[in-house]
Amino acid sequence: MGNGNDSPLKKTWVRLLKNKPAFISLIVICIAMVLSIIGPSIAPDKTPDADDQVLQLANMNPGFSTKMLLVQKNREEKKTSFLSKIFIGKENPNEMIPIVSYSFDTSANIVIQAYQGIGRAPLQRSIPLVDVCEALSITNQNFVIKGNQLSYTNYNEQAHVTTIDAMKKEIEQNRIITKSYLLGTDNYGRDILSRLLFGVRVSLSVGLVAVLISLTIGIFMGSVAGYFRGKTDDIIMWLINVIWSIPTILLAMAIRFAIGDKIPSFLAIFIAVGLSMWVEVARIVRGQVLAEREMEYVQAARGLGFNHARIIFKHILPNIIGPIMVIAASNFAAAILIEAGLSFVGIGIKPPTPSWGTMLNDHRAYLLTPDKAFLALAPGICIMIMVLTFNLLGNGLRDAFDVKGKTV
Repeated sequence: MGNGNDSPLKKTWVRLLKNKPAFISLIVICIAMVLSIIGPSIAPDKTPDADDQVLQLANMNPGFSTKMLLVQKNREEKKTSFLSKIFIGKENPNEMIPIVSYSFDTSANIVIQAYQGIGRAPLQRSIPLVDVCEALSITNQNFVIKGNQLSYTNYNEQAHVTTIDAMKKEIEQNRIITKSYLLGTDNYGRDILSRLLFGVRVSLSVGLVAVLISLTIGIFMGSVAGYFRGKTDDIIMWLINVIWSIPTILLAMAIRFAIGDKIPSFLAIFIAVGLSMWVEVARIVRGQVLAEREMEYVQAARGLGFNHARIIFKHILPNIIGPIMVIAASNFAAAILIEAGLSFVGIGIKPPTPSWGTMLNDHRAYLLTPDKAFLALAPGICIMIMVLTFNLLGNGLRDAFDVKGKTV
């Protein structure tokens, strides 16, 4: 039994926390929110959109690991701010070459047996040591070898001298690494785990913006229809019934096609999903407002001369916040499914931005192959978990706001 002085909101919160499925779902959602923010900083592939491709490692199984030779790309590295590294990622300054073995020759080169894929013979390549260590600073391979020393001039025409043994040591310590892929790689040799982490951001962003759009339109339309009734109600209900008759995914596809490429695909998906879900909100709000408008406190507000907008938004809506929150959680789950569906059919988020729906579409052919089914199962499981958590949270909110016969 709770304290009789506790506010209704606090009692609702306590009831929600006592609902184990809803509480666990809330924890999962909070973890997903954190991952959506800091994903680029903890993902194995920290490049923007986790789009670092190593084509030789396409479709590798979970747990695959290989040695990599890091060769600096021959271009000036772009400066990236600290916040940009955390939230967006940073371009990889190195070209990653999977190798089977390596050795050093007498001409200041590293000789590698480059991995070419399962069932293919390694390809032998010879790469100058300066390309591996100092590619950013070397211009036109302007270096001279004298004995064990190597002299070169960088792009600022500054002379540098180092030893070949020092370069070999640096390569062995810092330029040859072992890279593991916990969930394997996709068709382009990209790390699946990293792309799944980036995909959390897409799903939660679409869900959040779509819910905000649907709530804004739905609450306004539903409250106006329920409060004023009459012809206003008839017109709005006619519009709701027309839109309600169209399958949500088809309506979202139609809106997406209508928007086209006039705006970025990310924003287009926000709008398409949001505009396809407001009717359910409007129906719920209309029914609640129809019941609340006959209550004594509304009649008292009218008697005091309050205008309609104040009565609706300051008196009625705060008293129906429970059903609105429940439908918001349900719409969040629906938005994730719709976005995944749009991406699955190729009209959602454009590559290379990772979307769980796009990842599922790219690898759906592997569902019937036992050794590669994980490529499609991984994003599918992520979609299932997020939809399930929001549905369970919605059920928990419904029970928490339903105070009939319940005590804290």
